[in-house]
Amino acid sequence: MNKLFTPLSAGKLRLQHRVVMAPATRMRSESGGVPGDLMVEYYRQRASQGGLLIAEATAISPYANAYADAPGIFNDAQQAGWQRVVDSVHQQGGQIVLQLWHPGRQSLPELSQGHQPVAPSALLARETYGVGKRDDGGYAGKLFPLPRALLASEIDEILDAFRLSAQRAKDAGFDGVELHAANGYLPEQFLLDGSNQRQDRWGGSLANRARFLFDVLSVLTAVWGSGRVAVRISPSGIYGDMHDSDPAAKFSYVAEKLNDVGLAYLHIIEPRIVGPEDRDSTRYVDPVASRQLRAFYHGIIIAAGGFTPDAAEKMLLAGEADLIAFGRLFTSNPDLPARIRYGYPLTPYQRETFFGGDAAGYSDFPAYHQA
Repeated sequence: MNKLFTPLSAGKLRLQHRVVMAPATRMRSESGGVPGDLMVEYYRQRASQGGLLIAEATAISPYANAYADAPGIFNDAQQAGWQRVVDSVHQQGGQIVLQLWHPGRQSLPELSQGHQPVAPSALLARETYGVGKRDDGGYAGKLFPLPRALLASEIDEILDAFRLSAQRAKDAGFDGVELHAANGYLPEQFLLDGSNQRQDRWGGSLANRARFLFDVLSVLTAVWGSGRVAVRISPSGIYGDMHDSDPAAKFSYVAEKLNDVGLAYLHIIEPRIVGPEDRDSTRYVDPVASRQLRAFYHGIIIAAGGFTPDAAEKMLLAGEADLIAFGRLFTSNPDLPARIRYGYPLTPYQRETFFGGDAAGYSDFPAYHQA
């Protein structure tokens, strides 16, 4: 495993190896979306010297949330909680960026101060579930309700919320931010014609549908400068009832236009993954992924999506990506980079403990040398 452990610069991030911790919603924040002791310990355990962690999807607004106990970054308490996380990662020699998230139509009113979900168009995300709290304190999947279409003035307000959250992330000491534009969330809802039927400057043409994504990136870059802003996309995604009449043209256009943004990296979800699940690959044809978009985007690419260490090494050697993000394996192997590097056995992940709960299946996995 040589290529995985060669240094690389991604924008202004100086990395000593190419094993990245993917953002993974674990629903372990304290009341009010505040990162607490449990999250501080979880991220501390997974920090490695010169490695990169991408923190989980973090709400930029109190009016848009899909998952109970997901963290936020829109008030002082949340910012202070994240600063503790960042400090713990930096003390271990790691680097960490925060994934900024607005779920759009994938929002639950009971988690969003009673607000109806908003989207580019009033189109339902059919058979797509958020996660709310039951009366007994457990978790339950709940269908998202019909959203309402955003007014143009409200789009400006959301852009301002991204700006304020980006500034809070910077003040908390993060090394950068990543825009979550995958998995059927708000930026992707604007991008795809299956979820955007607007006839104003935010819809219709390919360029108009991409406008929101690039306006958000412009806002984030104004706060952070070049080389510390990134974006995650899912070109073959169907999670959240997403579809487009020509996804190859859409994402090729986006990838090529991203060359002018000055990103730290472009983070691409491979087609085998749909949200938290694996895709039945026999049902889908001609997915758009890192291999295809490499021809259009000329900067650093992170590929994510169910990689084994062997498959990750092969992808790097083929030049199809520059870094590999691991999600599930990082949940049960806090020292994953060391285990891959030295050939230590990997602890199987526990899918039943992915979402919500306490330390069990979260921060109680020992590093190999501790085990």
